[in-house]
Amino acid sequence: MYQSIGQRANYSVTNGKLIDYIDGNTDKQVDNNIEQIIKSALAITSQQLNFTAGKNDVDPNKLMTSKSAHCVGYATFHAATCNYLLRKYNLADTWTAKPQVGQLYFLGTNMHKYFNSSFFKDHDFVTIENKRTGEVYAVDPTIDDYLSVDFITYKK
Repeated sequence: MYQSIGQRANYSVTNGKLIDYIDGNTDKQVDNNIEQIIKSALAITSQQLNFTAGKNDVDPNKLMTSKSAHCVGYATFHAATCNYLLRKYNLADTWTAKPQVGQLYFLGTNMHKYFNSSFFKDHDFVTIENKRTGEVYAVDPTIDDYLSVDFITYKK
């Protein structure tokens, strides 16, 4: 289970190459289906990024060129891609994607307390929330890239 302890900055897609990449890799069947938009953004994120533990950009517009990211970059890239698609399919008034700083829990235990490295003090993921109903989808783009797990359990 994932629990948010804060939010990261949310970026807008402004890089022309990134816009072309998203448009060129969006399944035509996405339309107004929120789950398909989220999954399409996950697929685009996985295709574009490679995981690294090193210091790197988190701005998705820069990640289009650098292509290497840790969980923060994966989350900001996915959220920006998802928000771009929400605008493209006229769902931005209803839905919004937000990169979250979180903690991972297993059987009710915070897993981060078992790591001494500052790299493991938290883990980023993304929530996609319906502004009207409060319905929330949560995804971990890093885990999706490696384990093909799209939706995750999230506790507000």
